[in-house]
Amino acid sequence: MVLTHTTNHTYSHPFPTVTLAFFLRYCSPQLNPFANHVLSTDTIDSHVDPETGRLHTTRIHLKKSRLPPSVMKLLPSSLTGGTSDKASYILETSVVDMREGWMATESRNLNFVGVLSVVERQLYTVPKNKASAAAAAAAAESTDVETRVVFRSRLGERIRDRLGQAQAQAEAAVSEGGSGFFARLGARGIQRSIETLASTKTQDQLGKSREGMRMILERLRQTGIMGVLELRKMASQRAMERAH
Repeated sequence: MVLTHTTNHTYSHPFPTVTLAFFLRYCSPQLNPFANHVLSTDTIDSHVDPETGRLHTTRIHLKKSRLPPSVMKLLPSSLTGGTSDKASYILETSVVDMREGWMATESRNLNFVGVLSVVERQLYTVPKNKASAAAAAAAAESTDVETRVVFRSRLGERIRDRLGQAQAQAEAAVSEGGSGFFARLGARGIQRSIETLASTKTQDQLGKSREGMRMILERLRQTGIMGVLELRKMASQRAMERAH
């Protein structure tokens, strides 16, 4: 079973500023308090294609898991990795074309894929096809973004394979008084439960993500890039002082 969630949003900021805010959104909790679930961020690769002029970037984020702790406790350590913090590594790739005015991004989890696979794709574009010059000028000061998130839980399939039972057999076991978490829910029930829980949490997180982007955008508007970078530097210094 696969769940898909799609949203559309418009930022009242020009495309170059929005792309910059995208890369700065996890730089510091002091700049973006809605990113407290992000534990760390590292850039793996960043280069400009000499033929197209497009910027290609690959980053790794370490985030808190979307699955609630109550669900994580019910899952075997062979699926969760046996760690206590239940953090998830997220691979983020992005391509920016400043000439054509678009940015495409993709984020996917690298661990827990045996439990839940989450793939988020975003397309940032400059609004086009405006009827008048005034509308076109206004469009140049805004940026559209479409977000599409796809959830898939493979846990039910793995349980079914491990037990050697089809869904009908699982339901029959329930009707005969079978006990246990997996027996009560059945493979498909487990899939739906995990996907629905993750989808609900993601919808909430998407709203927080937009608010975080707005905060970064407003800081860029008020202080400029140098002001934001200075705040980031100060936050990093305070974090290092606390660590020592």
